[in-house]
Amino acid sequence: MKKQFLTVPNLLSLSRVVFLPLLVYLVLLGQHGLFLLLFIAVGSTDFFDGYVARRFNMVTETGKMLDSTVDVFFYVATAWFFYQLHPEYLMAPNSYFLIVFFSLFALSFIVSFVRCGKPIMMHTFLLRLNGVLVYFLITPSYFLNTTYFVTAILIIYIVAIVEEMVIFVRFGQVDPDTPSLLSLLERAKKERAP
Repeated sequence: MKKQFLTVPNLLSLSRVVFLPLLVYLVLLGQHGLFLLLFIAVGSTDFFDGYVARRFNMVTETGKMLDSTVDVFFYVATAWFFYQLHPEYLMAPNSYFLIVFFSLFALSFIVSFVRCGKPIMMHTFLLRLNGVLVYFLITPSYFLNTTYFVTAILIIYIVAIVEEMVIFVRFGQVDPDTPSLLSLLERAKKERAP
């Protein structure tokens, strides 16, 4: 088990949590340039952990669960970073969407726990897309007004979380890397066809 856990993809995933305190410290110190460089480096591990796992046949259930767990911490921390660095794009113009997002986010863990016996964070296409968008949101916000970009991200997240909950309700526990509700419906249709 120890050998299976200590893989390159898992270590890349863990690095996102390990470096979070340093990122928080840099934000609190006002070291925005250094924060941005480290944030870009640390955030890029979300792409590379999955790429390495698939490319070198190192995909494991433990790795999927670890990646999902780390993503929760990293995305919540990124929201905090964004709030600390650019509250003018987040709070007043997007407060309604934030309330809906956080409510549905919490509810999705409750639904997955009830239906699957454990809290699960899916990696559907929309959730992966939003992970990338949130990651890229930090950099342009230093130079541009990203209020509408934040609104778009929150709306996509709301749709993605609703899709995730429908997947749990309709299908129960599925592979967290399932691309979408539509892919599951198509697969179910094919399985029913004679």
